[in-house]
Amino acid sequence: MQKVLVLDFGAQYSQLIARRIRECNIYCEVKPYTITPDEIRAFDPIGVVFSGGPQSVYEETSPHIDPAIFRMGLPILGICYGCQLMAYTLGGTVSAATEATAREYGKTLTHFDTSDTLFSGLPETSVTWMSHGDYISAVPAGFTVTATTGVCPTAAMADRAQRLYGVQFHPEVMHTEYGAQMLRKFLFDVCGAAGDWTMRDYRASAIAAIREKVGSGRALLALSGGVDSSVAAALMAEAIGSQLTCVFVDHGLMRKDEGDEVEAAFSKWDIHFVRVNAEVQFLSKLAGVSDPERKRKIIGEEFIRVFEAEARKIGKVDYLVQGTIYPDVIESGLGNSAVIKSHHNVGGLPDYVDFREIIEPLRMLFKDEVRQLGRELGLAEYLVMRQPFPGPGLAIRVIGEITKDKLDILREADFIFRDEVAKAGFDRSMNQYFAVLTNMRSVGVMGDGRTYDYTLALRGVTTSDFMTADWARIPYELLDRVSTRIVNEVRGINRIVYDITSKPPATIEWE
Repeated sequence: MQKVLVLDFGAQYSQLIARRIRECNIYCEVKPYTITPDEIRAFDPIGVVFSGGPQSVYEETSPHIDPAIFRMGLPILGICYGCQLMAYTLGGTVSAATEATAREYGKTLTHFDTSDTLFSGLPETSVTWMSHGDYISAVPAGFTVTATTGVCPTAAMADRAQRLYGVQFHPEVMHTEYGAQMLRKFLFDVCGAAGDWTMRDYRASAIAAIREKVGSGRALLALSGGVDSSVAAALMAEAIGSQLTCVFVDHGLMRKDEGDEVEAAFSKWDIHFVRVNAEVQFLSKLAGVSDPERKRKIIGEEFIRVFEAEARKIGKVDYLVQGTIYPDVIESGLGNSAVIKSHHNVGGLPDYVDFREIIEPLRMLFKDEVRQLGRELGLAEYLVMRQPFPGPGLAIRVIGEITKDKLDILREADFIFRDEVAKAGFDRSMNQYFAVLTNMRSVGVMGDGRTYDYTLALRGVTTSDFMTADWARIPYELLDRVSTRIVNEVRGINRIVYDITSKPPATIEWE
């Protein structure tokens, strides 16, 4: 299998670089910049990409690499800080920019030497995305300048003989007009990639690896019903069948019919499926609680207690399976990189279980790849394309105190919203959409009588990364059908509003 290595220098876009490479059907991994030449040889990549980073290469505390990496004969592409690091390490000069010279942020008109491999066949002038306060004032010996801007003398450089390339801009972001084509030219024309890595390959190799590791042992998986845990369960089921036990804790906070759908989806595999109906237990713990953070902690702690109790009933189990995916690993920090956010399922064995080892079969996959793998495994489409759902479930979509009555009202209203969106074919136009039962009541008129019922909020967003999001422009006709159905079919709701706030300043969820 051909592989590409991405070295992370603390960039916010390292994950995005890897995704763009994977989209070309080429396997890649993100590793910390502290990797040694021997470790690179062991990984055996066909090419290396240096990410950007927030520091200045001429500072002693900034991240650097072993110069021997440049003598390994591998094609290397440096992006932003990675380009400056290449220049600095190989004898060029990197200087601090001023507001008048070479400092650039945002969309920038850039001029290209189209005789260079990275830019051949592309326009001589196009827009790139810049974000740099330093610049390369002199390129190393053997390099030529291959792109410039109005203020930056080295927007790109290349030593074609050594297959070393650097770009000051970010080709991995959508704002760079021909960035995807530039990356493809590096991967295919410089590195010689075949672009033949697929989820079918991953499925076969992952199943073989799981069987070799588990042997005759037993594995336990906490199945939430979300995409990641469901695909992990399906992959493990294909690999070890009856040696796998899935514990599905139904806490009564799921959407309409989801518990039954999860159970039905796994009936085709010869596994031990344990469904724990713990609604009464969870709701009793949540009684009278309005603060969203307290809700989250109570649900998380209770989930652990229930899962732990079921694990004891099962007896000795050798492996704990988790649905960790690649963004979880990257965001939790690589080497000396900044932690974007810590993930509970990254970092080792939980302290409340007694297993030999954790198995994370999706650890190297991005979310879109997880969905592709789910389809390869024959997992039901309603699970593969399931809407993102918070761990605490509907508990944080019922504003204020939680009761079974409120949950049932929200379940029905949310189902109607999702049903009408799907019928209209608008479900693929939004990345997430759901209903929120507010704790606000208002006066209404229904059947010539006065009502005093809840206000329901609808939320729909479009996003590429869930870090930022824009509110979805749902057609008025669709919103009208949703509103009409909900007030007619769901008791307790007499007013419906649509959230038109983007993230930031708001968050996607209300709590």
